Amino acid sequence: MNSPKWIDRILYPFAHHTLDLPAGKMHYVDEGAGDPIVFVHGTPTWSFVWRQQIKSLSRAYRCIAPDHLGFGLSEKPAALAYTPEAHADNLEQLINHLQLKNITLVVHDFGGPVGLRYALRHPENVKNLVILNTWMWGLAAESSMMKISRFMAGGVGRFLYLQLGFSAKVLLPQGYHEGKHLTKDIKRHYQKPLSTAASRQGTWQFAKALHDSGPYFAELWQQRERLRSINKLILWGEKDKLLPLHLLATWEQEFPEAKVIKYKAGHFVQEERGGEVADAIRSFIESH
Repeated sequence: MNSPKWIDRILYPFAHHTLDLPAGKMHYVDEGAGDPIVFVHGTPTWSFVWRQQIKSLSRAYRCIAPDHLGFGLSEKPAALAYTPEAHADNLEQLINHLQLKNITLVVHDFGGPVGLRYALRHPENVKNLVILNTWMWGLAAESSMMKISRFMAGGVGRFLYLQLGFSAKVLLPQGYHEGKHLTKDIKRHYQKPLSTAASRQGTWQFAKALHDSGPYFAELWQQRERLRSINKLILWGEKDKLLPLHLLATWEQEFPEAKVIKYKAGHFVQEERGGEVADAIRSFIESH
């Protein structure tokens, strides 16, 4: 595929690859050689959010970063369900297509409940897990998040997301502890893929899924023992305004064997602490 004119090829210098899925064409980055690192993004981001880590780690590893359907440079089919389950199916198809083995799986935001399903199904093929500001359990106890999600599922929420671009224009800046990291150029790369109402369906469906996908999240959590044998690194932005800090405590309590590094950063810790996150991932892989 041709690179859109709005992409800064210095910020995002990667070759474009696509996979034809039953629901649409998935775009992904595939850089470097060696043991694979698979990066799974959330909302309203795309593979662009991992650019700093890919640039650094692709010198020694094969870095794969898909754009979920409905996000980034992937197609945005109108008929797709856009549930976390559907995205998890697509990710598994990509991993199978590329025949990846001995994977380091890096997940963030909704990339957690999307990507971690692969690790639960194929723990023998995932060597390392790197977890950034995400969850893998039902969020019913998070009353404020549930209230917002239910509101966003209604007509007003639909209007905010689809017509006004609420996710990229309002929530994205909230994900930064230091606004200086969200420059005009970087903001453009998040807003351009979501420039029409039709292209924002995926972001709206994720907002609804916080509430609607509770049973799916709970099903994942019930299987969490299957992750026990996988090496785990948790990188957490402590100044996250979008996900409460006590979610980290849940990970720590359940997986006390995980190595944990906390940063004075917001939700998008891989943006604000790009080099440090890359170095932490590299050191962790090398030590295992």
